[in-house]
Amino acid sequence: MRRPRAAIVGLSGPALTAEEAALWRETPPLGAILFARNIEDPDGLRALTDSIREELGESAPVLVDQEGGRVARLRPPHWPEFPAAAAFESLPEEAARANAALLGLECRAVGFDVVCAPVLDLRLPGQHEIVGDRAFSASPAEVARLGRAWVEGLQEAGCIPVVKHVPGHGRAMVDSHLDLPRVDVPRDVLAEDCGPFAAQAGTGAWAMTAHILYEALDPELPATLSPQVIGQVIRRAIGFEGVLVSDDLCMRALRGDPGELAGQAIAAGCDLVLHCNGDPAETAAVLEGCPPLPEVAEARLAAARAAMERLRRPDLDPEALRAVRDAQLAASA
Repeated sequence: MRRPRAAIVGLSGPALTAEEAALWRETPPLGAILFARNIEDPDGLRALTDSIREELGESAPVLVDQEGGRVARLRPPHWPEFPAAAAFESLPEEAARANAALLGLECRAVGFDVVCAPVLDLRLPGQHEIVGDRAFSASPAEVARLGRAWVEGLQEAGCIPVVKHVPGHGRAMVDSHLDLPRVDVPRDVLAEDCGPFAAQAGTGAWAMTAHILYEALDPELPATLSPQVIGQVIRRAIGFEGVLVSDDLCMRALRGDPGELAGQAIAAGCDLVLHCNGDPAETAAVLEGCPPLPEVAEARLAAARAAMERLRRPDLDPEALRAVRDAQLAASA
């Protein structure tokens, strides 16, 4: 098999098409990410994740955005609803850990091994609602506390977490899906946003970049494309040495050719790029513009999987986990 490109890509529908399979055989991505358009029922989803690994190999990561609340790809009637992160503010860590483990078990059962959660952004008043109840709290210490429990719960269930959106999306005044946010606060204020990410730096979780321009860090480039933000802030100041994946290159915060954006993000210091819309022409451009997976990224991927395997608990009891979570949520109501 050809060496994979440093990319995670989306698919167009609920089954891998012949066109997609042919593209992957020519320029294979490292893995795939799935969305509502790809998901019909558990049997069909399991068949899709199996077919992805038949093409890319058994170790290919398959990602899903499954935070709970309004960001969930697995939904009723086939899957249970999960609370948003904000519901766990001030609750014991056991409640957040149990909820994350339950969520992870549902994901793992249909073939997902990487879950894009938890959100470690601050839930700050007056900022854009794109973060809102997806975040645990406005307090960096509380976000760090619950974030660690969430990371551990996902790992116990056999999933690799992806903390997001480093170095912090909580101060954005616009939705980066629609435009490029610009954050103009001093470095010492931004340090508060970085705190929860620093607290998870050694856990084995992946991290996802923010498509935000931070005036105090790099007045020219958004974090995803900035060697300065990635090298000096994410890697050095925060101390994150794990797998760094871009947020979706399709988002309107970034402008330009998908292949060129992919190359810029990798050159800036991302280990992987994420391209989600499943458009065949754009996917081909991303894979063409993206370099093969470098050895340093391979080592980081292996370390993340090893960290998960150390905490993984095959004996998890979903009913017991549900009882722990629901008792704490009820007590806080």
